[in-house]
Amino acid sequence: MKKVEIYDPAMCCSTGVCGPSVDPELTKVASAIYTLENKGLSIKRYNLANDPAAFAENDTVNKLLHEQGTEALPVVLVDGKVFKVGGYPTIKEFAEVYQIEEKELEAQEPKKKLNVIHMNTKDVE
Repeated sequence: MKKVEIYDPAMCCSTGVCGPSVDPELTKVASAIYTLENKGLSIKRYNLANDPAAFAENDTVNKLLHEQGTEALPVVLVDGKVFKVGGYPTIKEFAEVYQIEEKELEAQEPKKKLNVIHMNTKDVE
């Protein structure tokens, strides 16, 4: 089984939905990773802000950081070898690495739609 490790730059969260604007690339990556994990596939993310030891302990990542600085991040390793530097895998690349269909990683419409009622606070008294 393939083992993927993603070494993220320092960020407050890995989903892409925090802060003043949503990062669609991070959202797609987070969704794909969630799906891969649920399939029992080996994928691990390390955030420079939360797990600096992982960056220091991995010789390959450490060397890239010394040579290129944080511009090298994210670094993606597949079975310990550099797969991608400075960008996240696409859905197509994830599918190729794990030998699965791309459609298995694409965002799906919810099976059940939520019925959300908007109430004005003046209505609640």
